[in-house]
Amino acid sequence: MAPDFTDQTHGTKVESSREAPPQPLTDRRIALIVESLLPLGKLDPGLREPETPLDIRDFAALAATAEDVGLGAVLVEETKDDPFQLLALGAAATTRIQLGTSVAIATPRSPTVTAMSAWSLQKLSDGRFILGLGTQVRAHVERRYGIGWQAPAPWMRDYINAIRAVWDCWQNDTRLNFVSDHYNLNVMVPLFNPGPIDNPDIPIHLAAIGPNMCAVAGEVANGVRLHPVCTAKYIDEHVLPNLARGAARSDRDVKDVEVCMKPLVGTAPTEERLEKVVKTVRARVSFYLSTPSYRRAFELHGWGQLARKASELSRAQRWDELPDLVTDDMLHTVATIGTYGEIASKLNHRYSNRVDRIEFSTPVTKPEDAAALKRILADIS
Repeated sequence: MAPDFTDQTHGTKVESSREAPPQPLTDRRIALIVESLLPLGKLDPGLREPETPLDIRDFAALAATAEDVGLGAVLVEETKDDPFQLLALGAAATTRIQLGTSVAIATPRSPTVTAMSAWSLQKLSDGRFILGLGTQVRAHVERRYGIGWQAPAPWMRDYINAIRAVWDCWQNDTRLNFVSDHYNLNVMVPLFNPGPIDNPDIPIHLAAIGPNMCAVAGEVANGVRLHPVCTAKYIDEHVLPNLARGAARSDRDVKDVEVCMKPLVGTAPTEERLEKVVKTVRARVSFYLSTPSYRRAFELHGWGQLARKASELSRAQRWDELPDLVTDDMLHTVATIGTYGEIASKLNHRYSNRVDRIEFSTPVTKPEDAAALKRILADIS
């Protein structure tokens, strides 16, 4: 008989006494910067299609709404539309809010091509752009992008340094001469040189979860963008020490590297509506649980056996059984759950002294929704 992996109850009741997240190792900043994907309130449910997919034709108006409610940044993923084209629409429709990729996939793009996309957006936005970069797993690199696989961490270090060499050439009229294990860039003729811009210091953020990529972020990036499976304990015991390890390589202060969290959040105006949201959040946690790339985060909490069972169910395409593996303890450790009146306090408790930026928003379809989101944002610190 197969072992029983579901010996703990997991009803949808939201309130229960739970162990508080560990205290952060260091204070990060005075106030959190709150960012959001669009449409506002977007929650990727994992195995299901989102209820409100993003329409590129609405992006400019949605970005303007995000600015109006007081968000610090609008972010885009690289999934259904080109992220740089989306942000061009957003930059033209706003004046204050930051705009960033979270993340653009660096793997299939040359560093010079990415450098140009970022340079153009920085000009258009008057210095509000954040270049968030990430890699992909081997199957996508080889069979979706059709290129050769390389160890991601050393390659990403060279990639970021190559981008900065190109930017330096354009801004300061230096000779392009970047040589590394992965790139040899030494040609830049006037026709393809856009020249200097007013705000040339474009922040580069790096998506990371493993120790090597976290260290590379600490070494060469301006920020690290964390996956929702990075619990408070994982941030303290794995992310921050490896950021510091990388920062030491280049004699940097690790506090200069922004820690950006994309928490999995379940929230709703009332307890009744929240129960429905919790079901979706549980499904998302189960999807993460089944993904081998995220297993180290679950193993830290003693859930390695459950993760292996989830992977078996996923390979067998037994999707509907995955949420049954997610206990209440796991749910509330990975996700932050509460009503509109509770969620700001819960996010503050978990993240305010641990990270610099978090992604959060609620759906906005009418003026009352915008007012509710403004109240929550005012309480997030």
